[in-house]
Amino acid sequence: MVTRRDFLKKTVASSLLATCGGSVLSLESCQMKSSDSLKSEDIDITADTAPLWKGFNLLNKFDPNFQTPFAERDFELIAELGFNFVRLPLSYWCWSSENDWFSVDEEILKEIDCAVDYAKQYGLHVNLNFHRVPGYCINNPDPRSNLFEDEEPLKACAFHWKTFAERYKGIANKTVSFNLINEAPAVEAAKYDKVVRTLIKAIRDVDSNRLIIVDGKDVGRIPLMTLADIPNIIQSGRGYDPMLISHFRAGWPGVKQLMEFPKEDLAWPMSVGNETYDIDYLRKSCVIPWKEWIVKGGKVHIGEMGCYNKTPHKVTMAWLEDLFTVFKEQGWGWSLWNLYGDFGILDSDREDVSYENFKGHKLDRKMLELLKRS
Repeated sequence: MVTRRDFLKKTVASSLLATCGGSVLSLESCQMKSSDSLKSEDIDITADTAPLWKGFNLLNKFDPNFQTPFAERDFELIAELGFNFVRLPLSYWCWSSENDWFSVDEEILKEIDCAVDYAKQYGLHVNLNFHRVPGYCINNPDPRSNLFEDEEPLKACAFHWKTFAERYKGIANKTVSFNLINEAPAVEAAKYDKVVRTLIKAIRDVDSNRLIIVDGKDVGRIPLMTLADIPNIIQSGRGYDPMLISHFRAGWPGVKQLMEFPKEDLAWPMSVGNETYDIDYLRKSCVIPWKEWIVKGGKVHIGEMGCYNKTPHKVTMAWLEDLFTVFKEQGWGWSLWNLYGDFGILDSDREDVSYENFKGHKLDRKMLELLKRS
């Protein structure tokens, strides 16, 4: 069975291979540019005027045990392929420590500076997401404290966002936005609201106009309606429903059906028990929960979506086609998890794909073309 850690090792290894041979030179070049050199933009956007962002997650700072510098070539490639958005899921363990929440490794932050610089160079928007924060992460291992219950991890999280706000103050929203935490759990709305407002205050006390993205509650599935009074925010949803399609044979969710459902019966559309999985199901599961937020003028972006490589490619493509149709109907942008690896368009190691050799990688051309027309 593939565990979450096995998956991460493989995924980050794919990213490492992609960066080898060029990342050090790119980092040295980037470090010659001070943060101030990025602060010359005079045309900006807000949540209401943001373009339709479509792109990829890059996992270089997702796991401190496998972290690498961001590679300029990835940003160049994403722009070359016609996309305009990069989401960076960041673990605070990469530049800080579980044992000293308020420590900061300046050299690692410089590598994140490079990502912001690369995004600007290639006309991309980069979304900085705290995937692991003091007191919370959707992935194991579980932290020793609780961001939604305890004051100390919240103070530490606010400290790190204040650090980022100071670092990127003056860089236009068209280049960078902040995504507070990844996939808040199914906690009481009041508890999540307190966390969000504390972090937004830490940021906007420093940089009052910063565009902020807030993941929906219940793992990004429903909006946090209490935020309707806060200006210049976008809420982020997910594109993984149904899990039987997107995470077929994935061991880390710990869902028995994903491991035992017969592969030969997997299809799109299909019926399982009393549930019919089709485009109307996607409208029901992905859109209806967000209607109240939309009616109030709220904006939505899909920060993560994608399909694990054990799902048959034909099924994957049919599901993606319908999912993108639903996103188009709503005018929602999206970010594929991810560029490289088991969910990506490059080096995804699917058994039933005829890959194209592309810039030293194996490209799933059919999936890429679907993304480009979506």
